[in-house]
Amino acid sequence: MRVKKKYHYEYLALNLKASVVKRFRAFSKKIAKSQSEALNNMLDFFEWHGLDPSQKFAKSILQEILKNREQTNKSIKRNEATIAIIRDIEINQTKPNNAMLLALFGEDVKSKKPIRKEKKQTEKKAGSPTEIELTVPKIRYERLTEKMEKIKQDYGHVLDKVSLVKGSFGKAYFKLELSPSELEKFKRTLKNSP
Repeated sequence: MRVKKKYHYEYLALNLKASVVKRFRAFSKKIAKSQSEALNNMLDFFEWHGLDPSQKFAKSILQEILKNREQTNKSIKRNEATIAIIRDIEINQTKPNNAMLLALFGEDVKSKKPIRKEKKQTEKKAGSPTEIELTVPKIRYERLTEKMEKIKQDYGHVLDKVSLVKGSFGKAYFKLELSPSELEKFKRTLKNSP
């Protein structure tokens, strides 16, 4: 039977007792929007859970609950065992490896010693006789300023080639991305400078 412009699917009729139909309609209003949807949900429930309506419900549902409890207990035990294995790995494998890597990269694992600080020299008073005022010739001063500018440019170039690298182990470090020829050039200029 097809109702015009109301539904997009076909209807088929079932012969049921009037009391069963009334009971089903009241029940379907509680659990679904339509009677077809309610019947479909009920059939899915029986199929998914492997229940047979002709058998005693209490026994089959009790068996399902016990079966689910056993599976839940097994999964809890598996999770606890997994957690214990991970903790054991962390204690026996990861921490020693991490300590070895830190030692390899120069990090002191057990104790960190304070960095030595230079002692400040006491300033001499301006009026002391040992202080001599020096004058520098203009040409020498200009050459020194030119060298200083060149050094600033070189250091600026080197600093542009520095990048921060954050590793998964230990502290972050700086990476210098210079070609070997550039590095040799900087070494030569440092050796040749007075």
